[in-house]
Amino acid sequence: MTALGDLIEIDDRTVLALGQELRIEHDQPDVANALLHRVGDTLVIVDTGVTTAFRTVLRAAANRLMPWSRALLLTTHGHPDHVGNNDLADELGVPAEHYVPAPDLDQMRDPASYWVRSLDRVAGLAPLPAPSALADKIVEICQPMRPFCATTRTYEERPLERIRIGSLRFTGWTFADGTVRVLRTQGHCAGHVIVHLSDCGVLHLSDEGNGACGAMADADQLKIQTVLGAVAVLFEEKEALHLTDGHTFAVRHGPAVVAYLESLMEQAAALQTAALRLTTESPRVRPSAFTSRFEQTLADLGIGGANPNAVFTAMMAVNQLRELGLRPESGGADAPWSRPALENPTPGEIR
Repeated sequence: MTALGDLIEIDDRTVLALGQELRIEHDQPDVANALLHRVGDTLVIVDTGVTTAFRTVLRAAANRLMPWSRALLLTTHGHPDHVGNNDLADELGVPAEHYVPAPDLDQMRDPASYWVRSLDRVAGLAPLPAPSALADKIVEICQPMRPFCATTRTYEERPLERIRIGSLRFTGWTFADGTVRVLRTQGHCAGHVIVHLSDCGVLHLSDEGNGACGAMADADQLKIQTVLGAVAVLFEEKEALHLTDGHTFAVRHGPAVVAYLESLMEQAAALQTAALRLTTESPRVRPSAFTSRFEQTLADLGIGGANPNAVFTAMMAVNQLRELGLRPESGGADAPWSRPALENPTPGEIR
């Protein structure tokens, strides 16, 4: 049993600080895991979670990895559970740099609007509060929220690099003489990156492995599954040795990682196959009915993902409908979804 703030030592220069699950009904925010690593005289911090309690954990973990005389804070994406303590970089007493993904700046500035946009899609599909009320609640429990510091810049202000790791090629940015590699993946949300620490063999997947189907409005299912396959190759080629992420409170090692990643990809295929069956029983699908049966499908397949709850399940269900090619017939709450008619346009009508 793990608890908020437990530390897993990967080696004498690398620790994973464990967060906690989301429990909205108990006013408990989810807190993302944070990875801390010392390379040379630089302290690398990947994500900072949220809450004052976790901030104390980060300081203790940073002190544990001393000596260091500079700091590099890397934000994997802009969700509140990953960015709340980012201004910690201002308090470390050493020169610091902080980088965030440019596509996530808007949600970092205004997280409530981002969550309203995500939750509007599932209004009426599950017994949930109104989107604006639920968005306000998520932001309320993720406090204090300090996603920026004096040195914050976007990764995109740096020249984009072509990064080769083993047989694979990525784009992204390197730091600390190339030992810290930030790789663009953009599956879990629009700006998402993952981090590879080549000197210790750690690959931090952050939230790309949260489940078989991404929940957020800006999630990209293809990118999620593509990055899982690519990361599996890195472990097969021994370019990475230890896998960490944002919300499973463990470190995975060696060959076990490949089996784990393949299981996530198998779950994605099984889930879409099951969802396809649910949408072919009738030409029109009510999202509320689909969401209820989709939730049962998740249980039958034993697929939960990180932080399973009714909110994310409903968002996953809507994403799955879109993935299968269905579209809402109107803008009404719980309006039927169906496949657009395929008709050959007459000459001159193509637009």
